[in-house]
Amino acid sequence: MAEGKVDFFNDTGGYGFISTDSDDVDDDEDVFFHMEDVGGPDLEEGQEVEFDIESSPKGPRATNLVRN
Repeated sequence: MAEGKVDFFNDTGGYGFISTDSDDVDDDEDVFFHMEDVGGPDLEEGQEVEFDIESSPKGPRATNLVRN
């Protein structure tokens, strides 16, 4: 699993981006996530998370996201 921190979260839209040092993602590319894939309370900016990365048409997307 990759590790990272929530870089941005839009609570109205229920989505955000995770910054990571993972080799699976380009250095300048954050990983998208949507709360429908997370469940539970909203994530907060700066919160550490673990997740898997899948490819999507718009770029990398976090799946199996777990709060640390």
